Amino acid sequence: MHMNKVILIILAILLPPVAVFMKSGVGKDLLINIVLCLLFLFPGIIHAVWISTK
Repeated sequence: MHMNKVILIILAILLPPVAVFMKSGVGKDLLINIVLCLLFLFPGIIHAVWISTK
């Protein structure tokens, strides 16, 4: 596993929208993650980890 992916996964757990932004930039994935984080934090973390690892 590359070091960048490890950093992204750690960042996805701590700050999910930042990890999604670093992986895919501004777009629908970031908007979905922000909405998920505003509703509940846990779905936002799962989404960020999923985006970071794909």
